[in-house]
Amino acid sequence: MDELRFEGRVAVVTGAGRGIGRAYARLLAERGAQVVVNDLGGSMEGVGADAGPADGVVAEIETAGGQAIADGHDVSSAEGAQSLIDTAVEQFGRIDILINNAGIVRWAGMPDVDEENLASHLAVHVYGSFNTTRAAWPHLLDQGYGRVVMTTSTGMLGLPTNTSYATAKAAVVGLTRSLATAGARKGIKVNLIAPAAMTRMAGPGGDAEQMAPELVAPMAAYLAHEDCPVSGELYVAGAGRFSRIFLAATPGYVHPTSEPSIEDMARHWETINDETGYTVPLSLIDWSKTFLAHLPPSDDETTG
Repeated sequence: MDELRFEGRVAVVTGAGRGIGRAYARLLAERGAQVVVNDLGGSMEGVGADAGPADGVVAEIETAGGQAIADGHDVSSAEGAQSLIDTAVEQFGRIDILINNAGIVRWAGMPDVDEENLASHLAVHVYGSFNTTRAAWPHLLDQGYGRVVMTTSTGMLGLPTNTSYATAKAAVVGLTRSLATAGARKGIKVNLIAPAAMTRMAGPGGDAEQMAPELVAPMAAYLAHEDCPVSGELYVAGAGRFSRIFLAATPGYVHPTSEPSIEDMARHWETINDETGYTVPLSLIDWSKTFLAHLPPSDDETTG
């Protein structure tokens, strides 16, 4: 197979001053992309700002012969995200790739987690991803091409003290699935990556070498490449393993009358949960067709 390259492509990577984002930016630049290294430079909790991390990654890329510029805009605001995308277009003439990697974590669980904790996570993970993508979308539409990589996390599966983080990361999945349908016929593909690597946000535990951020980057780069064959999908990457996580629906139980009861739920609970013959819905419409397939055709359908 020929080496997959990014010459002529412009990539914006948020949260690229450290860890996983840094690995993404360096790999894309190494393969020929012009990269905007965005990082506010705050703490793990999202406090403060420091231009140093983004500047340092740009210096590393340039030393290796690549092209990159640093950007310190705050993507949690619409104005900051717009300025970031404007910077990419002004400096490099276009934008082809957007990797939304910026994130924070403030550990807290019920009942101690408060509204401010939740709001801070939504601001960076959800609003940040929404804001940058919204700012980039007109450019992607105009050129009939684009690749957006969103960052979710297996943290959305839940831990006792990651309530806000899990909520935000799950919300990004819904955002991605919606955008994937919107871009389907316009040359825009939007996918998700759930990284598994040792970073300052991951906390203690794990082997730093075996779970290096660089072991995540090949998947993110492939999802950002023009050869990427999928949209709306979620991939986990880390420690040398790459896999797909997907939402599925069981065939379930169809009640024979128009008046199902609570007791019917209890009686048929095993059938409702039986995973045999599950389907993987591509969209809400696709799921609806399967879920409602047992109903007789409507008048509109029978009359054409």
